[in-house]
Amino acid sequence: MIKQKSLMPVGELQQLKNGEMTTHKTAELFADKKVVLFAVPGAFTPTCSAAHLPGYVVLADEFKAKGVDAIICLSVNDAFVMNAWGESQNAENIMMLADGDGSYTKALGLSMDTASFGGVRSQRYAMIIENGVVSSLHIEEPKSFEVSKAEVILAQL
Repeated sequence: MIKQKSLMPVGELQQLKNGEMTTHKTAELFADKKVVLFAVPGAFTPTCSAAHLPGYVVLADEFKAKGVDAIICLSVNDAFVMNAWGESQNAENIMMLADGDGSYTKALGLSMDTASFGGVRSQRYAMIIENGVVSSLHIEEPKSFEVSKAEVILAQL
């Protein structure tokens, strides 16, 4: 499992924006930047839609004011779902990235098997990445939403 002070693994994540599919190489996403990455078990799910993503949407300007270059929401969903979810949540200042097959989430060691609910999904977490290295990591206990909230991560900056 990824730990604080670990280098982020190499991988690819997808984004649909303005009708165009883009594949982002993680090495480029995190190089020479300060990035807040938070992950959710699923787009359009209750806690994710009611609290997790909205917190980052509301506080996006405050993150930017503290030197954050990008705020990324990651989920084991496809890019079409992540785009639709971002649009429904007015998340234009958040990069809504898809880990369609869960390979990047697995590389982080933060996958979980939800069986018939949805198969392999991401655990709920948030991290601050500086120049490709995890400087702060907050992994939620199952069925919890405390340590990965936008307010908690903002206070870490």
